[in-house]
Amino acid sequence: MPRDDFDVEKEGQVEIIGWLYQYYNEEPHDQVVNINGGPVKTDDIPAATQLFTTDWVVRYMVDNSLGKKYLEHYPDSPVKEKLKYLLPGDITPDQSDFDITKVQVMDNAMGSGHILAYAFDVLMAMYGDQGYAKREAANSIIQNNLFGLEIDQRAFQLSYFSLMMKLRQYDRQALNRGVMPNIHVFIAAPAVTEEFLHALKASSEVVNEIKDIAAHFIDAKTLGSIIELPANYDYAGMRNVLEPVTTAQNISLFGNQQTAQQLLEIIAIAETMTQRYDVVVTNPPYLNKMNSTLKKYVKKHYKDYSADLFSVFIWHNINMTKANGYAGYMTPFVWMFIKSYEKLRTALLSNVKIDSLIQLEYSAFEEATVPINTFVLKNTKNDGTGTYLRLSDFKGGMMIQGEKVREAIADPEVKYLYRTNQTNFDTIPGNPIAYWASIKLVHGFKVGTQLGDLVDPRQGISTGDNNRFLRQWFEVTFPSIEFNAHSAREALSSGKKWFPYSKGGRFRKWYGNYDYVLNWKDDGFEIQNFRFPTGKQRSVVRNVDFYFKPGITWSAISSGKIAFRVQKAGMLFDQKGPVIFEKRNKRQENRLDKVMGFLNSNVATKYLDLLAPTLDYSQGPVGKMPIVETQNDTVIHKCYAAVQHSKRDWNSFEISWEFEALSFVPHIVEHKPSTILVILEPTHAEAVAASPLVQTKAA
Repeated sequence: MPRDDFDVEKEGQVEIIGWLYQYYNEEPHDQVVNINGGPVKTDDIPAATQLFTTDWVVRYMVDNSLGKKYLEHYPDSPVKEKLKYLLPGDITPDQSDFDITKVQVMDNAMGSGHILAYAFDVLMAMYGDQGYAKREAANSIIQNNLFGLEIDQRAFQLSYFSLMMKLRQYDRQALNRGVMPNIHVFIAAPAVTEEFLHALKASSEVVNEIKDIAAHFIDAKTLGSIIELPANYDYAGMRNVLEPVTTAQNISLFGNQQTAQQLLEIIAIAETMTQRYDVVVTNPPYLNKMNSTLKKYVKKHYKDYSADLFSVFIWHNINMTKANGYAGYMTPFVWMFIKSYEKLRTALLSNVKIDSLIQLEYSAFEEATVPINTFVLKNTKNDGTGTYLRLSDFKGGMMIQGEKVREAIADPEVKYLYRTNQTNFDTIPGNPIAYWASIKLVHGFKVGTQLGDLVDPRQGISTGDNNRFLRQWFEVTFPSIEFNAHSAREALSSGKKWFPYSKGGRFRKWYGNYDYVLNWKDDGFEIQNFRFPTGKQRSVVRNVDFYFKPGITWSAISSGKIAFRVQKAGMLFDQKGPVIFEKRNKRQENRLDKVMGFLNSNVATKYLDLLAPTLDYSQGPVGKMPIVETQNDTVIHKCYAAVQHSKRDWNSFEISWEFEALSFVPHIVEHKPSTILVILEPTHAEAVAASPLVQTKAA
């Protein structure tokens, strides 16, 4: 590693040690987050959640929160030129009094301190703009401006190191004067015995508060920054009774001294947690395999945001900011779209402003196998316009993504920069953060009818073991397949084992992908009774009343565009090959034909791009698409023709169970109807010429 990477005089970074720590943790991280593993244990949470934040993302988050906060007071400040990742957008002037020493920045999942270290640099520029000397500014930043919390002892030590090295860059004597940064590592509360409480000689009110705060911190190494604390603790009163115990000379009180010292540290952490900040910026932990302690706590205190630990932090952190303060994040971008996070989206859109957001290309973040975004919220109900960058089309990792951000800052007219009002998202079912939606698409949600109100999208069977219950149709004897059962009764009375099965499959419109058959003998007895060794049901059999009925099917998981096809009567269907059926109480002639025309149109593709940008095209987002019904029969005729063309094409190959002849056979010249031209390798010519098959008529 080049020495200059460490040299702060040559654009090096003290925090580069954080990168080293991440790779030191790489093997335990991979072991802990094994996809087949169970809940993450308390001791493994740091390894599972410690991810170092890419440098340009840190700069974006801090520039658009702390930097923007300063520019609201000093819009013409030269500090703006130093904010290289400040996105184009409106800055609301703030005429209130401003004191740079009172601006407080928090990172409550600080890791090795990358965000705080860059915030230090930005604050140094602000202090300089205010006329402070560098030594005075550096000391004030450490003592007044920066705050951090962490559950990992080693990461905390690295943060401490980074900040003290930043300070020492401007004050060589800082280490000799005992300057301490306002950062803390969580510790579990010690046992608070009656003997200890009696030795405090404190009022009952203070004793009760000490017992209460200790109870909150019993699981602090698991819960960390998301611990919910009362806002009215008497911190000064608790300190006044604990501090004398730590200095007592009586050797019999040694255990009490240690307990008191730990409680004082907990009080300092709690006081840091319960104050509100001008800016809160973090890369929160990503964790959905929570252990029982963490899961129970999250369900109790953050029920609406409990799908993942990062979503808990999103809501918790915006509530840590002052009015008109900023909160910056780097998280998986699934919170923007999928149903699990709908309540989080609704709460954010109702209470705060998405000031800016950058959606990264799906696999850009090399450090974790999750699609990422980074964004800044403002704690205000202002309906102003936000700035959004959509980098989905730019592959090549985080370096390329950073370049595209800088290009958008230099030229705000680039096509992947969007300016939109978040009130538009309220119009779209599920409130997805679909910032790229055009005015016409948004209008469609206002005037159209949701597809799910006209027809009935349904999920099908999850077998629990496809290798056991599924076959391709040509792997079983043809007479053992029942193609003509139009009801469960007919299927049962046929006595046959195998039935046609719709399972999604590759991209194909209108007709086809009839590849599989399912073991549904005796009304699916074997599947319906398929269990784990523990006795728990392994298979899931859904929507039985819709089996064997005609409809429209598609592949719920796709790596690109989606295609809809006819599902014939007589078929069963899969969880990943859902089917749209007629609504029983809204039967209308040719409705499915009209719906099919809409589904395979470019308009539907645009809508699904809004409703399911994660490429999970389940029946949920499909049913939410708006459709404007028309009486124009042209759509029906075109759909019918398209289905017939696709059917002929599908049946012209041996992969179809309705195959009769190869497509080129009917076009052989009339005077030689039995001749098929075969082009062979020269070395095979003699053997083929001698074969009796060559003399046989083609059939």
